[in-house]
Amino acid sequence: MAKWQRSFFQPVLPLGEDGRRVTGSKEHIALSRMAAGEGMVLLKNEKNTLPIRKGTKVALFGKGTVDYVKGGGGSGDVTVEYIRNLYEGMKIKEDEGKVEVFDKLAKYYEEDIQKQYADGAVPGMTVEPELPDELLNEAREYTDTAVITICRFSGEGWDRKCEAAQDGYVLDGEEKRNSELSAKIFENGDFCLTNAENAMVEKVKKTFPHVIVVMNVGGIVDTKWFRDCDEIQSVLMAWQGGMEGGLATADILCGDVNPSGKLSDTYAKDLEDYPSTANFHESAFYVDYTEDIYVGYRYFETIPGAAERVNYPFGFGLSYTDFDWKVTGASEENGVITVLTEVTNTGKTAGKEVIQLYYGAPQGKLGKPAKVLGAFKKTSLLQPGERQILTLKLPVNQMVSYDDLGKVCKSAYVLEAGEYVIYIGTNVRDAVKIDFTYVVKEDTVTEQLSQKAAPYHLQERMLADGSYEELPQREYVEEEGLPRQDKYAIGLPCPDTRGQKGIDFLDFLDSKGVHFSDVADGKMTLDEFMDILTLDDCINLLGGQPNTGCANTFGMGNLPEYGVPNVMTADGPAGLRILPKCGVNTTAWPCATLLASTWDEELVEKVGKAGAEEVKENNISIWLTPACNIHRSPLCGRNFEYYSEDPYLAGKTGAAMVRGIQSQHIGASVKHFAANNKETNRKDSDSRVSERALREIYLKQFEIIVKEAHPYTIMSSYNLINGIHASENKELLTDILRDEWGFDGMVTTDWWTFGEHYRETKAGNDIKMAAGYPERIKEAYEKGFITEGEIRLSARRILNMILKID
Repeated sequence: MAKWQRSFFQPVLPLGEDGRRVTGSKEHIALSRMAAGEGMVLLKNEKNTLPIRKGTKVALFGKGTVDYVKGGGGSGDVTVEYIRNLYEGMKIKEDEGKVEVFDKLAKYYEEDIQKQYADGAVPGMTVEPELPDELLNEAREYTDTAVITICRFSGEGWDRKCEAAQDGYVLDGEEKRNSELSAKIFENGDFCLTNAENAMVEKVKKTFPHVIVVMNVGGIVDTKWFRDCDEIQSVLMAWQGGMEGGLATADILCGDVNPSGKLSDTYAKDLEDYPSTANFHESAFYVDYTEDIYVGYRYFETIPGAAERVNYPFGFGLSYTDFDWKVTGASEENGVITVLTEVTNTGKTAGKEVIQLYYGAPQGKLGKPAKVLGAFKKTSLLQPGERQILTLKLPVNQMVSYDDLGKVCKSAYVLEAGEYVIYIGTNVRDAVKIDFTYVVKEDTVTEQLSQKAAPYHLQERMLADGSYEELPQREYVEEEGLPRQDKYAIGLPCPDTRGQKGIDFLDFLDSKGVHFSDVADGKMTLDEFMDILTLDDCINLLGGQPNTGCANTFGMGNLPEYGVPNVMTADGPAGLRILPKCGVNTTAWPCATLLASTWDEELVEKVGKAGAEEVKENNISIWLTPACNIHRSPLCGRNFEYYSEDPYLAGKTGAAMVRGIQSQHIGASVKHFAANNKETNRKDSDSRVSERALREIYLKQFEIIVKEAHPYTIMSSYNLINGIHASENKELLTDILRDEWGFDGMVTTDWWTFGEHYRETKAGNDIKMAAGYPERIKEAYEKGFITEGEIRLSARRILNMILKID
């Protein structure tokens, strides 16, 4: 097929063998199911209650039995042919002779949930029906084994606890609707069990000697109700497993799959134990990141008294088999620490284990977390008695800290003098010090930079001993420009459908004019092509273009007179998102939190590749994924789209996804750059964060992805960062992203930002989506607020990105 043929002419030609479509294919659905099983985490398994023994009769309790949540809402939603809930999954196992299911109970939930759906409820936002005592007793007469399923749903544009702060902000329509609905269903917030769920759980606990809990959730929830409860023997964190999630859960419950997932977050005893909770809703207009670099396990493993508040540590996960491991070698050569670890399956079942390497840097003048994840490896499927040696590599310069105040050397990454200790284990809490220490004899600057994106209004930040230090304040003065547009009055404009200028029909047939394909074929350079474009041509490139085919998030490019295609975009990250009205069903993959919990880069890369094949087959060129923001707070409504509290794990997982996507010459769009950790007032909330925390926590995963996977595009976030909209932040988008990290791709805004288009272009944000403001850019140019060179630079980057698409 000729380059861009799909974009120009929209021939929906299948990519599979024998002319079959790959979109929603049985092979992709099977991969989704397999990936779901790899990332589910076994939190508790006393008395070997799991796996369920062959032939066991089971009773399925809770609306989550049939009210299955495959993923989150908003851009993370996917149109699918079907969704497999746990009841359906267990019935398949019944057909295979693995278990027997008490149908009367499951049918009770099925009828109730279908009625709630008919009344307008969506999966996960249903009410737990009252459990009749008669039905409970019948279930107990049938079996002594109960499986309770709890489900949760959240979505883009609203937080899991959505409040109007006492500072004049009024929740907008969607926020208000979701806030009121959530408050109605979840009296104590959806972090905790509802009163109805708690009543159901208490009844089941008192009635059944064997109780298993399945958590169909997208992120951190309350675990104290089962952590130390003797009546609940087993708990599976099943996440939101995509369209086959219910069957993947049944695979694990029945022992067809041995769980090997590990937590990508720390599970504390209470919501208030997370340092981010206190000020999450302090204001709708800003968030003070006062915990600084002490996010997740960096907080709980470092701050005095915090460790005892952990129920399940970062990296934790059980198996149906047992493993032993030992370090067989550790050394440093050419600036890289290498640790060899031998893992042996000492149990009776085939399984996989994840070995995690952490480092502990000296406290020095800057203060450090007690442990930081530095490397990890997952074994292959080890048979009983089988061994495997894993090689974990940690570059010494990965252990640096950023000095933003000049305690050692201002605006530099430094290795402070002292001993750097290496820990190996299967979670952060159990990782033990090995007989190898890397010594830095004197303070060493590894990279000298300059101050970028530093805070203006952050008063203080946490130190390693739990105390706080004051931060210097500086004043922000906005660069002169046009009077700002009324951001609330401009609405959500769609791009104009511009007509192609008429040409002579014989010229159209002969196509003797300049064509963008000449650049792709090497007949002319991109710079030569750019010289032909007028300023107006370049300005038109800087905004989103009309939808074609089944796309609904608009396109980029679209200069038909020059042969520049209009390449379409589509939402992610849980699958190719096509609106139901288009009649295209795609594959729904497990949510991002589950994928990170696989700790398996190779598997995530396969998911990215398969997803990109569906994107390409449907004539879409840019997949708006992966989403890589940090799980700063459990309250963020979009955490299901993000990977982890840890930037290294998020970066490695995201880089794998990008490599998989771009192996198909489909553009990945890594989002949301950066510090987008709250959905309430998301377009106008200021993330106030120190430069050190920004670089070490909230930018690090993007840096890893840029340097390892070279994404075609980055999507800037809605929020402000230290007083400046991310999309207008030149220090972020040009100085750090391009000049420091070497990013050579294109930057897009998130859709319909509050940023000024011409200011975004000046900052290095190349295209405004979903639509640009060409007249506004032209006015700014004529009044001297933006140069032709700045306009042409962004236009060139957009065209260069399109050249990579195939």
